[in-house]
Parts: sequence; C-alpha cells; structure tokens
Amino acid sequence: MSCAGIAAILCVAVVATHAIACNIPVFRYALERWKPDTSEIVVFYDGELSQPQLAMVTELSSQTTQHGGHANAKVIRSNVASETDPLRRDLWEQLRSTSEPTLPAVLIRSKLGKGRFINHWHGSLDDADQLGIFRSPVRDELSNRLLGGQSVVWLLVQSPDQQKNLAAKELLSKTFGSLATKIQLPEGIGLPGSELYADVPLVVKFSVLEIDASDPSEAFLTGLLTSMRKESFQSGEPLLVPVFGRGRALEVIPANDVSAKLIEDLTLFLSGACSCQVKEQNPGFDLLINADWDTELFGDLENRPPDRSAEEGRNRDPVLVPIPPGRK
Repeated sequence: MSCAGIAAILCVAVVATHAIACNIPVFRYALERWKPDTSEIVVFYDGELSQPQLAMVTELSSQTTQHGGHANAKVIRSNVASETDPLRRDLWEQLRSTSEPTLPAVLIRSKLGKGRFINHWHGSLDDADQLGIFRSPVRDELSNRLLGGQSVVWLLVQSPDQQKNLAAKELLSKTFGSLATKIQLPEGIGLPGSELYADVPLVVKFSVLEIDASDPSEAFLTGLLTSMRKESFQSGEPLLVPVFGRGRALEVIPANDVSAKLIEDLTLFLSGACSCQVKEQNPGFDLLINADWDTELFGDLENRPPDRSAEEGRNRDPVLVPIPPGRK
C-alpha cells in the first residue's frame, strides 16, 4: 500500500565541531567521494555446481569489485542443502514461496539505504548469464555522461503512451532552461575541506536519457525501476529518475507527480553546497553499473580523495524537500 506522502530529508552538511564546512556541490561531492553501494547476487544451488555452472558463477564474480572488477556487486553462493546463514535461508524460503525456482537460481538484491534491501530480480543461472546484469547501453551512456561532468541525468522510463512520454521530456527540458539562470555554484570551492580532485569540468549541466521499456537489453534496469512504482507504470505513467554522482538514483517518480517546482527543488539541492557527507543518511539508491569510476576520475592512486561514504559527523538541521507519495 502506498503512503499518503513522504518528505525526503536532505541533510545540508555534516560538520564536526572542529571541521571546515564543505562547499562542493552535492553532485560533485558524490561523484568524487561516495563509493556505490554493493548489490548482492545470491546464487542458490543444491549440492554441487557442474563445471559449466561454476564457470558462469566465476565469470559473474570476476566482473565485481569483490574480485577485482568494477561492477558494484558481490556474488554469494548458497548451498540450500547445508546453508546455515539465517538471512540466506529466509531468502531461499521467500523465493520458494513466491515462485518455482529452477536450481541453480539467482536472486539479485539492491541496497536502498539504512540497511534496507529490495529483491528486484530472480531467475535461473542461465537467464542471469544472458540478462546483462552489469552493463547495458543506457547504463554505459549514463556513466559516460556523469564522468563527463553532467550534474544530474534524468532517466525517463517510457510508457506505451507516447504523448505522456513527450510531455514529461518537454517539462524537463523547459525547466532545465529556466534553471540555468537560477543556479549558482557555492562559493569557497577549492578551499580546505572543499578541494576538487578530478579534472572533470565543474559545470551545471542536465540531460534526459530515455529508456525503451520494451528493449530486452535494458530488461534488468527497467525491471528494477518499474518495480518501485509498479502501479503507476502499469497505469501508463512514464517514470522519471534523477541520477547523480556514481549512478545514485535520488528517487523513482511517476511523471504525473512531477512538476516544474519539484524538478527545480531537487536540482537546486543537488547543485547546492554538499549535503550530509554521510552517504547513508542521504536519500537514494545506487544503480548496478560496471564502471571504473576512480581510474576514470583520478588516474593514479595518489590523486584520489578520501572515501567519505560513511564518514561520521554532526549534522546540521536537515532541509525538507517534498517528494510525491512513496513507492509501492
């Protein structure tokens, strides 16, 4: 059941009593200093995996940060015959109760923040091998735009109603134009506590990236986003998803809940002086993307800033930005 309404708490800064305030825009702070959350790919099997199955699991693992790859995921093997971990036993029972899984079966879970996960895809190991879990044309383009310095990329998951798709795109484009005269980057960028480490140009730029929901190469991404607003999407509404940083989606919003004022509020927040530096206390969730963010941004290890994803500190009073009713 949907909530009557929610308000996302956007923390404006984390500042210890002895610390210097951060003046980097939110989108740039997230790009340089927040590591993407790790999705879980749970492979359930009974007894032993065959050699071909083991090869598929090994190939999946090799692409993750867990084993030297660049996809923000880890592969977890779970032998259902001898599993002792309570969480994985529960996940298996949930999967069995809602479907008839063929072993080896795969369950993919993404973190929504504050310890919460969403189980958003399951299927056979063969299906997972062909699905394109880590890469797709849209996610490749998305990471390229973010690494190129775009502040926010708005994903537009198209519905079958082309008029609604066009109206949503036109609203975004029109609002982007008016925002160009309203957004000013914070003062003090480059001062201690507000250093920039990457050579990516610091500019305020927005774009729309459309997703054809019927495109099989985007099935994994589309499935994740539409599952969060299933009722709205099934009723014919396009979905809008503002993405910043290293693929962090702020929210999935049905087009009929989006207004120029909401677009402006969210964009001004993401372009303002960096919010709560503790990533976990910010809204949003990280998309599963195969990108070597650090190397693309900084090159050598010596040039890399400290990871501030979980830095502790004392928050200033939060700013409340209304976001439409919660996801199903």
